Amino acid sequence: MTVILLRHGLSTSNTGGTLAGRSPGVELTDRGGEQARGVAARLANLPITRIVTSPMLRCQRTVSPLAADLELEPVVDDRLAEVDYGEWTGRKIKDLLAEPLWQVVQRHASAAVFPGGEGLAQVQARAVSAIREHDRALAELHDGDRLWVVCTHGDVIKAVLADALGIHLDGFQRIMVEPASLSVVRYTRTAPFVTRMNDTGSDLSGLAPSPAPESGASGPVPGGEIGAGRKDG
Repeated sequence: MTVILLRHGLSTSNTGGTLAGRSPGVELTDRGGEQARGVAARLANLPITRIVTSPMLRCQRTVSPLAADLELEPVVDDRLAEVDYGEWTGRKIKDLLAEPLWQVVQRHASAAVFPGGEGLAQVQARAVSAIREHDRALAELHDGDRLWVVCTHGDVIKAVLADALGIHLDGFQRIMVEPASLSVVRYTRTAPFVTRMNDTGSDLSGLAPSPAPESGASGPVPGGEIGAGRKDG
C-alpha cells in the first residue's frame, strides 16, 4: 500500500504566528482554501481508496474538496490529531522561543514533553501505529497496490517520515513539511520506502499503481530494482 501524507492548508493560526495545537475552530485562510482545491485537482485522477483525517477542523476542511470529487467519506482518526501542546496551546511562537523547552524540541525531540500535554515520542508512536493499522487493513481488503490519503499536521507528518526513513526522532526537525504539501510512503512487507517529501507542485501521475502482471509473465518487477522497493512507473 502507498500512503499520501497531506498537511492541511494554510490556517489562521499559521498566519497569526500562534501554536494552534488542538484549539477548536481554527479555520483555513482564503489561501488555505485555494490550496485545498489545488490538492483535490492534483489527486482527483488517482485511484485513491481511502481518506483518513485528523479530527481538527483545518484538516477536515482541507480534504473536503478531494472527498467530494472522489465521492469518499473521510475516516476521522483521533490518533492523527495535532500534538497536544498543553499549556503552550494558543501561545505566540515568538514568545515560546525563549522557553528552555524550545531547544529541547529542536535538538532532542524524543525527550520533549509539553507542560500539561504530551511528548513527541508519544505523538510518533500513536501516528505510526494508526497509519500502519490502516495500511494493513487496506492490504487485507484489496489485492495489489492501493493509494490512500492521510491529512494531518506538520509535526505528526515529520514524525511519521522519520520513522519511515529509519532516522531517530531527534532528527525530525530536519524534515520540512509545508502547508498543503504531499509526502508519500510505500509500505512493504519488509520496510517502508519514502518516494516524495514536501511536494507542492510536481506531476503525481507516477503514483498510480502499475497493472498487475499476467500470470506466468516473466521479466523484472515494474519500476524497481531488487531490494530498492521503488515504484517509479
